[in-house]
Formats: sequence, structure tokens, C-alpha cells
Amino acid sequence: MASGSKKVIIAALIGNVMIAVTKFIAALITGSSAMISEGIHSLVDTGNQVLLLLGLKKAQKPPDERFPFGHGKEVYFWSFVVALLLFAMGSGLSIYEGIEHIRKPAEIHNPALNYIVLSIAIFFEASSCYVAMTEFNKVRGDTDFINSIKQGKDPAFFVVLFEDIAAMAGLVVALIGITISHVTGNPVWDGVASLGIGAVLGFTAIFLAYETKSLLIGEAANPEMVRSIRQMISDLPEVSGVNEVLTLHMGPEFVLVTISADFEDNLPVGNIEKVIQQIDIRIKQKHPLVKRVFIEAESAKKKSPEPQAAA
Repeated sequence: MASGSKKVIIAALIGNVMIAVTKFIAALITGSSAMISEGIHSLVDTGNQVLLLLGLKKAQKPPDERFPFGHGKEVYFWSFVVALLLFAMGSGLSIYEGIEHIRKPAEIHNPALNYIVLSIAIFFEASSCYVAMTEFNKVRGDTDFINSIKQGKDPAFFVVLFEDIAAMAGLVVALIGITISHVTGNPVWDGVASLGIGAVLGFTAIFLAYETKSLLIGEAANPEMVRSIRQMISDLPEVSGVNEVLTLHMGPEFVLVTISADFEDNLPVGNIEKVIQQIDIRIKQKHPLVKRVFIEAESAKKKSPEPQAAA
């Protein structure tokens, strides 16, 4: 899963570096506001990919005394930072550039260069988007697109995917604005295109911030996993009932599970320990993302606050 995320990010990073340089050169030559906004967009995306790679690297650090459950949430933190940067720098600067160009419109020189650069950019962005969508489809399986975003626990996939989709939308807006400006001879449309690019980036940033916020706070595992764990424990003859199954994603590939179960009253203490160990092994075998399991034995009527760690 992490290797797939890294592949998607690197593909996007390479594409954005080449596109950003090309857009800024075209913007300097033609004086197009939309091309400046697109250059800013690609530059921000490049920085975002670097931050996501940083998050993936930090998330691989082993657990220590200060962070006993590891550093998996580093990915969530840096993904949230990416969303903030996309909004503040990408959207904010594009809208500012658009307003300034509308207030002080300037004629676009050599517009043919813009068309060439936008065509090249669309090709690179489409390639990056294809890689991101292919990897995303592998992860989501049969789940529909919207639910897979909501249930997804690896933000690197959907952050890069939505950045690529926003980039494609921004390129289309820039192409439309520059074309209208060229045909009508009115440079204001170039500034309007910058505002449109800023709006696309703003919407994308807000959506990504909303999705990554819940992961950063702490989301439960997918309902299917929770139901599977509950059923697995309920099927054991030594267990008379399952009070609670609580899960928490400590990272894209780390699920923490806490279980409250009511064991048979006539079961010896030694046997309870063996059953707890058996539950721990079964859960981890069926669900490899589960790294830690905590189980407490308590009756259905009264709960004890002290959990017993599984072997």
C-alpha cells in the first residue's frame, strides 16, 4: 500500500516539475495571467508531493518510548498541511493574480505559445492522473468511487488523485480563458480564467482538508473489518457475548483494536489467557492491518476500566 502511494506521488512530482518550469517560461514570454496562475498551481503541487513523500518517510519510523504506537499519523498530518497550502498559496495567489489582471488588463503576446504549453501540460497531467487512478482502483476494488474516498485510510492516494483532477480542470479553464481573450481581443478574460483556477483549487483544498481532518483526529476501521472481528469473537464457545469492538487507524497500515468480551463464568483464568491469545492471533491473521489488540474480560452488566493486553 505504501509502495503504491510512493509510486503515485513520484509520478506526480516528476510531471509537475516539468510542467511548472514550462508554464512560468510561457507566462514570462506571453504575459498571460492564467499561465502565471497555472505555474503557481504546478509549483504548489510540486511542493505538496515533496511534503507527502516526507510524510511517508516519517511514518515508517519505528515505535519508541514517546510514540509507542509508531508514527503512522505523520501521513495524515502532512496531507492536511498539503490541503492548507493548496488553499492558501494555490487558490489565494491565483485569485489575487486574477483580480490584479482584471483591474489592470495586459495584452497577451504570442498566444500560440500558451496553446503549445497547455497542450503539453495536459498530456503530462493526464499521464500522472492515469497512474494515480490506476493505483487508486487497485485499492478501492469493488467499492464505488465516493465511498472509497470516504472509507480510504491512505490520504496519499486521494490527495494526489484530486490534485491531478484539479490540475486538469485548471488547464481546461486556462485554455478557455486564453482562447476567449485571444478571439475577442479582451485580456480581461485571461484574468477571469485565473479566478476560475483559484476557485477550482479552493474547492479541492477544502474537500481534501475535510477528508484528512477526520483521519488526523482518528477514524475507526472500515465497518466490514469491525463486523468481521465481532463475528470472529462471538463464534468462540468460550465467549458468551461481545460488549464492544473499538478500532482506530494509527496510520494507513496500522489498526489498533480494543475488545470488551464476556467470557463464560465457569472458564478457568488460565483458559481465558489462552483464548485471548487465540483471538489475537486470529484477528491479525485475517486482518494484516491490525497490529495491536487489547482485550478486557468483563460481564455484560458491569464494565471494568482496566484493559488486558493480548499476547
